[in-house]
Amino acid sequence: MARYKETNIGQGQFIEVDLQRQILPGSYEETLQYLIDQKIDISKFDVDYHNDITGAPAISPRVLLKIILYCYSRGVITSRPMAKACTENMSVKALAEDIEPHFSVIAEFISKNSEKMKDVFTQVLLYCSELDLIKGDLFAIDGCKLPSNASFGL
Repeated sequence: MARYKETNIGQGQFIEVDLQRQILPGSYEETLQYLIDQKIDISKFDVDYHNDITGAPAISPRVLLKIILYCYSRGVITSRPMAKACTENMSVKALAEDIEPHFSVIAEFISKNSEKMKDVFTQVLLYCSELDLIKGDLFAIDGCKLPSNASFGL
C-alpha cells in the first residue's frame, strides 16, 4: 500500500510579509499612496481632531482616505466590507499600514467628511486619469453607480 506525506490544513502558518512590497510599482495602489502621502494636501481633515493633550491617538485621516478610496475603486462602498478588507486583503492592509479600523470609525469618517472627501476624490481621479491608470468606465463616491460615456456621438 502506498504511503503519503501527512497533511494538516488546520495548522496555522507564520508567513513573513513585507507590506511595502505588496504595493507594486506603477499600480493604482502605488499612485494612491503617493498622492495621499505626498501630493494632495489633506491638512483640512486635522481640524476635526482635538486629542493633542488628552484622549486616545486617532487613526490618521491619511490612512482612512487610502482605505476608502481604494475600496471605492474596487466597488466596495460600505464600511463593514472595508473594515474586513483591512484584515484580509494584502493591498488594503499595505495601504492601511497594518491598521485595522473598526467599521464604525470608517463610517463616521465618511459621514463627517463627505464634502472634504469629494475634493480629495476628484484630485485623485484627475491625477490617475493623467497617468492613464483608470479607464473612465465607472467611478462613484456616493455609491450611486452611473455608467459614463465620454464619446461626442450621441
